[in-house]
Amino acid sequence: MITRRSWLQRMAAAAGALALDPPALLAQAGKADLITRAIPSTGERLPIVGLGSSATFAQAAGSEDVAALRAVLERMTALGGRVFDTAPAYGAAEEVAGRIAQELGIAQRLFWATKVNAAARRQLETSFRRIGKPVIDLVQIHNMADVRGQLPILREYKQQGRVRYIGVTTTFEGQYAELEQTMRNEPIDFIGTDYAIDNRHAEETILPLARDKGIAVLVYAPFGRRRLFRRVAGRSLPEWAAEFDAASWAQFFLKYVASHPAVTAITPATSRPENMADNMGGARGRLPDEATRKRMIELVEALP
Repeated sequence: MITRRSWLQRMAAAAGALALDPPALLAQAGKADLITRAIPSTGERLPIVGLGSSATFAQAAGSEDVAALRAVLERMTALGGRVFDTAPAYGAAEEVAGRIAQELGIAQRLFWATKVNAAARRQLETSFRRIGKPVIDLVQIHNMADVRGQLPILREYKQQGRVRYIGVTTTFEGQYAELEQTMRNEPIDFIGTDYAIDNRHAEETILPLARDKGIAVLVYAPFGRRRLFRRVAGRSLPEWAAEFDAASWAQFFLKYVASHPAVTAITPATSRPENMADNMGGARGRLPDEATRKRMIELVEALP
């Protein structure tokens, strides 16, 4: 069985070859078998694992040294990733990532997902300048902030062809009912919400409703904001994880989320390129079936 250590060593070795032979790196990473999911409203396919820019990414963006973030974005795109989720509320994350992406020449390759939480027009125009793209792929209303007032503005930008997809997000339990109501009553393309193997509330109504309404789903906090890693600290990955090609705990947790058919893309945040490579491993190979999903839940629920 491949261990987390051997997986990271393999990815580190591949990354060392990046400057010398990018095509060889992509071939080694197995880009052809990257798992993708379709956006229901158009059929456009996205890699199922991408990158978020909250938490440690945002912290690094606020520092003087952003070399690690450059390496993270390089690693994601080299391994076939495209989805990058950000927000003006994440400090310097959007601005720094936009500058790095333009410097690396990857801005047009990325699927840019950003958000608004107030003064939508001003925030959107700022995002256009930061990202350096004439069209933003996805704009969502952050944590259900004034949906009634801001959704018509997003529709206007979409009609103008400046925004491709629109949606709403929340990771707060008290807003789940409003999220569901918006999904039922508004023509949106995406939602974003929290979902993890030990946080399965979304499975009850939100994810089934997304499938019924043809709404794409971005998943945030698939590691429970590092809660899951604390729970498995010092524990070996079970051997049966190899049955669905998980070589690390990160891949174990990501593949649980990815195996739900309503999930379009998962955007864990990181500021470490080796973790980005590990996460992209969760977008390849087999996914757990329903019986295995139950076994995975049982394992996690038995943890202290």
